[in-house]
Amino acid sequence: MIAVVVLVFWVVRSADAQKFEGLALTPPMGWNSWNHFGCHVDEALIRETAQAMVLSGLRDAGYRYVVIDDCWQVARDTVGEIVPDPDRFPSGMKALADYVHSLGLKFGLYSDAGRLTCQKRPGSRGYEFQDARTYARWGVDYLKYDWCNHGDQNVVASYRTMRDALYQAKRPVVFSICEWGENKPWEWAAEVGHLWRISGDIRPAFVDRPKWGETVAGIVEIARKIRKYAGPDHWNDLDMLQVGNAGLTLSESRTHFSMWAMLASPLMAGNDVRNMPPEIAEILMNREVIAVDQDSLGVPALRWISRGNLDVWLRPLAHDEYALCVVNWGKKAERITLKLAGSEIEDEDFGVTYKIGRGLAVRDLWKHRVIGLTDEEIAVAVIGHDVAMFRLGREK
Repeated sequence: MIAVVVLVFWVVRSADAQKFEGLALTPPMGWNSWNHFGCHVDEALIRETAQAMVLSGLRDAGYRYVVIDDCWQVARDTVGEIVPDPDRFPSGMKALADYVHSLGLKFGLYSDAGRLTCQKRPGSRGYEFQDARTYARWGVDYLKYDWCNHGDQNVVASYRTMRDALYQAKRPVVFSICEWGENKPWEWAAEVGHLWRISGDIRPAFVDRPKWGETVAGIVEIARKIRKYAGPDHWNDLDMLQVGNAGLTLSESRTHFSMWAMLASPLMAGNDVRNMPPEIAEILMNREVIAVDQDSLGVPALRWISRGNLDVWLRPLAHDEYALCVVNWGKKAERITLKLAGSEIEDEDFGVTYKIGRGLAVRDLWKHRVIGLTDEEIAVAVIGHDVAMFRLGREK
């Protein structure tokens, strides 16, 4: 009898799991409130942001998830139901999710595996199955799940518990694991969630490490070492974008966005999209760079050449094409001449060799024009803290 019960449970769970497969065949794209607004979130902000994502063109460029981070919740009621802040969210989360859905967008929320969130709001510890049912009833499509105030909990068991709760609630949800890379989630999280943070919180800093948090360069270096763990439906999450927030120059923002795309990271905008300067919109909605991030092959870039402050990254793409990115981490302008056709690049992480063919067009993805062919030597000049990014392929 016990064996029969176990078998039935396994079959049901497997059927539920299948509903959650294929939700993130390419890295998720959207917007998250934390980087710019922190705890200052309310219903009006989320409605206005969703509207701006449509009107600005972000939605049509691929940004689909509107995610409210910490501070939306204030308590639990007498039966344990999580309570949204009634002053900030007077219409409730179901009405807000319905509005976001009406705009052709998806709705996301934040919780924590501990008893309290990072901002000391109620976490999900002990309420996982109840919270998952509540999220399903509200229409939640994406859950960011943090790791504050967890005490002596087992990290893998904690995230598996919420995964199983989401399965049981039966509403397909993209599950974002946010334990900051402390327990090497790339080694265990592929069967638990769709993406996992690989570092501490990103700061709007390029190279010099701030008082706490990670820089663009620092996160790229972490991702470089664990690229083999990422692929369709299971992604290394380099954290939310700081593009458009104070602290990064335009060149640094362009490099930040380019490298997130090269490394197949989720692209979650973190700025105020309601008041977005044209130059920031141009970065976030560069569809040629987004196409690299969203490439169906799902293989993150490898560092091909490292020469002083200059790095050259290569990412294999579907249909025998490649993306190429030249990054200048230094402050002074740098130049490099590349011989592309016939180059053979060993990818030890994936056990393959890439060979760049002849006659491929070299298209500059920031200048939006072809600059030559792979048969020719390509001279690239990059100013300090900037990037040059190319696609090697057949011109359509």
